[in-house]
Amino acid sequence: MEFVDASIVEQIEMKMIHPSQFAIRDKFHKDSPDDDALVNSIREHGLLQPILIRPFGQRFEIVAGHRRFQACRSLRWRSMPCRIREFSDKQAYELQLTENIQRKSMDPIEEAEAFRRYVIDFGWGGVSELARKLGISEEYISHRIQLLKLPDEIKQQILSQRLNVSQAIELSNIPAQTQSEIISHVIRNNLTVRQIREVKSILKQEGRCSCENDYTKGISKSVNVVRVTKKTALALKITLARLDGLIDEIHRTIEPEERLEIINFLMATRLKIHNMIDDTIRFKNTNLKSMK
Repeated sequence: MEFVDASIVEQIEMKMIHPSQFAIRDKFHKDSPDDDALVNSIREHGLLQPILIRPFGQRFEIVAGHRRFQACRSLRWRSMPCRIREFSDKQAYELQLTENIQRKSMDPIEEAEAFRRYVIDFGWGGVSELARKLGISEEYISHRIQLLKLPDEIKQQILSQRLNVSQAIELSNIPAQTQSEIISHVIRNNLTVRQIREVKSILKQEGRCSCENDYTKGISKSVNVVRVTKKTALALKITLARLDGLIDEIHRTIEPEERLEIINFLMATRLKIHNMIDDTIRFKNTNLKSMK
């Protein structure tokens, strides 16, 4: 069955329109550059696309276009063009979610709260159904909802973009008394998820440290070991790649009877570099184990 658009476009008085009761993201600040740009654009060119509303009681409720509505209201419009269409509560919420996800207009915590309301507060469907509706993965939704269980300190670091979602989730099960120190190290050294797991596997032992300073020193040392050894291994691999390039060049430019001794020397050097890479890995593993 083909979709039939039964919507109507009309001028509706501003006083007859109100924000959605399920508004996902209706923040509008006059000092925001994006919102200022929207106001200026509407002032100069008019409203190019009507907002989407639905009948609700004796008035109309916004389904999509909260920022456009607020911009027009700040310009003291008495009425504005609207596309009117019937929506259920669930349909209206899904449409708002889809619009905001596609525009990437929500921060991770706002997304988490929106997903939680759909799945838990309203009970409109599970994670699988919501993922299908929005065209995103179930893991994406589950990880976002998991953020709501994090301490406020970690949430704030996410909002300030000093931690990403994957890093934050990896830090979620760290004891509260040492969380601040570990977060500080993660941010300062920009640790990857894998590096965070390596640090946790070393330090997470029951009753290991009774002193926070000892704990912090352990974190610092392990972070430095991982960082320095990875840089060392990378430098050696770069040298190895350049050496391979040199060997290829010799094969192309020097006659076989003249290149044998040079190739043997370079191959022996190549083997030494391989051994140095192995030594670097052993050094890292030995030092990390000694901190347990």
